[in-house]
Amino acid sequence: MTLLKTLLVAAALAHCASHAAPSANYAWDSVAIGGGGFVSAVIPSTAEAGVVYARTDVGGAYRWDKAAARWMPLLDWVAEDEGGHLGVESLAVDPKNAAKVYMVAGIGYANKGRSVVLRSSDYGKTFAVTEVTAQFKAHGNGMGRQNGERLAVDPGSGNVLYAGTRWNGLFKSTDSGASWTRMAGLNVTTTPNGAGISFVMPDPASVSGGVARRLYVGVSRYGSVGPSLYRSDDAGASFTAVGGAPATLMPQRAALDGAGNLYLTYANGAGPHGHPSRPEPMDKGQIWKYNTGNGAWTDVTPSGYSASFSGISVDPNNPQRLAASTISTYLPQGDAKGDRLFLSTNGGASWTDVVARGFAKNTAGISWINGHAIHWASTIVFDPFDTKAAWVTSGNGIFKTADINAATTTWTFNVAGLEETVPLGLVSVPGGPLVSVIGDYDGFRHDDVTRYASIHKPGIGTTTGLAVAAANTAAMVRVGKEMYYSTTGGASWTKTASLNGGKGQVALSADGATLLHSPEGSTTSYRSIDSGATWTAIRGLAAANLRPVADPVDSGKFYVYDNGVMRVSTDGGASFGARASLAAGGSNVVRVAPDREGDVWVALNNGGLARSTDSGASFATLASVSHCGAVGFGKAAAGAAYPAIYIWGTVDGVRGVYRSIDTGASWVRVNDDRHQYGGPGNGQFVAGDMNTYGVVYMSTAGRGIVYGKPAP
Repeated sequence: MTLLKTLLVAAALAHCASHAAPSANYAWDSVAIGGGGFVSAVIPSTAEAGVVYARTDVGGAYRWDKAAARWMPLLDWVAEDEGGHLGVESLAVDPKNAAKVYMVAGIGYANKGRSVVLRSSDYGKTFAVTEVTAQFKAHGNGMGRQNGERLAVDPGSGNVLYAGTRWNGLFKSTDSGASWTRMAGLNVTTTPNGAGISFVMPDPASVSGGVARRLYVGVSRYGSVGPSLYRSDDAGASFTAVGGAPATLMPQRAALDGAGNLYLTYANGAGPHGHPSRPEPMDKGQIWKYNTGNGAWTDVTPSGYSASFSGISVDPNNPQRLAASTISTYLPQGDAKGDRLFLSTNGGASWTDVVARGFAKNTAGISWINGHAIHWASTIVFDPFDTKAAWVTSGNGIFKTADINAATTTWTFNVAGLEETVPLGLVSVPGGPLVSVIGDYDGFRHDDVTRYASIHKPGIGTTTGLAVAAANTAAMVRVGKEMYYSTTGGASWTKTASLNGGKGQVALSADGATLLHSPEGSTTSYRSIDSGATWTAIRGLAAANLRPVADPVDSGKFYVYDNGVMRVSTDGGASFGARASLAAGGSNVVRVAPDREGDVWVALNNGGLARSTDSGASFATLASVSHCGAVGFGKAAAGAAYPAIYIWGTVDGVRGVYRSIDTGASWVRVNDDRHQYGGPGNGQFVAGDMNTYGVVYMSTAGRGIVYGKPAP
């Protein structure tokens, strides 16, 4: 049995309980960063010009809106207990109907591995959801996530779909993905690397009796383990291993040319990068052509290249014209190092290295992409309706060229509307900018959240900790593998002279003179009073991964939630002592109300929301909030004496983003069921804007920083 739930994401769903908290009309969008995460595949419709879909590993899926010239997010409706849906393992478009799109989604470590098939017949505006966890599980952020596509629509019948899985074999649906049956004819369930089936490809040339008779299935394993390519000539009733495939490589992706040939890319791993715990370095590969008629194999690897390959595309108007990409290769590419892109006009007999021929990058106004390459180029694909144009996916977004034939090919960073980053910290500075830190790419200083902003420099990559001195907002500190401090409000940064362990969390005293650092994984936290030139161990903090926060008024006070214990320092962070006891299992993102000494709020998850007005000596929980995952503050409403409070939590049985302007006495929901984003993710922040009342920001698990503002 399957659980079928229809989700109408084109309109907000009204909660039927008459006692639910009131709601406010809000407009939601993403803070403009521009890409930032791994786009696993881009898949244009072959039935309708201008319709293109993209899937990501942790940031959901998108559809290109040609009229708006931007990517439209399709999965912002997913609830917190569905956050794994943002890891889209595979995507398929009905070759006869661009409005019909299907996805297999789930992340192995999210929501207990819950996995689903998402089905839409209106370009992804609404979805029906088929729960498939009991039959097979997806891992959209696992190794081999760029392989594919694992999901395919039969070219002869839009009701028939095939799904290759990581651990459970090959499945088939005959009712447009509403239900699934294991195809016993393929005797493959999983592979040693856990990537399983890497692609499923029905052959349109074999359609007979309403379905494709010939199917190809790639398997992510070396020949020493078992065959890596299978073929069926009876619509999947039985499969035969195809001999002759490279024994020391694994198939990544495949493309049919319509003239009797199947092109396959290979690498010595599942990808997208090498894996240190198993022999998959991802540094070698080839491209092969398999003749589907006589079974002959031809090595068509670009001469002089032995790199791993992934992307492969055939011009639908010319079976001799191919595009291909390496993956996990770092060769000179403009101002950075990344993958190579190839073009062939003779069926792979020879190739042009498009990057070496002439490469130019158009940032499209997104300055942070300077110095970053097209890398992890998992897919390269011709526009079926304008085959001079092509897309290529990257570890930081999507690039597109209008003319891949040009002597100097310009690749434009094509990510308008596509926001896929993992936010890790954010501060709205009163009278100043919005400052953020994120995974992979440092973070940003926004004066206008609707416009792309400058990235923090010097760069340190993933930046886990951020703090701003409440009474001296020019003073800031951020930490990743290195630590930098600023005395210019984030306009410039200086590296600390020393550091005792990387990443983790930081705090700055109200006056900016004292800096605390809890390094990642360390049971010792450290204090500096000379901008990180020297450090001393903090007494009274002995747990790992703590998150100190400074009092905004008293520069001698700091607070730490230590899994059920509030620890407080009154000597400038030199030592901490236990104060109040709280519920265990809460968020360690403690918040102190702006401009108020000792007014401490703690989100306790299922323990609710707790507040202290005596610097953590005692706490009271708010009866109106039964669950609270994050709490933050923003500019007070007109005439209000207390800052606006924002939470991600449950009020009257409904989970969402809530605002209170009366110190938590009453709450108004400010998001809706169309805008849930899988909850605040590991960043776990909800923060109001300190300069504009009503504006609220929230972290996500991979959809960037989202914000809501009162709608007119």
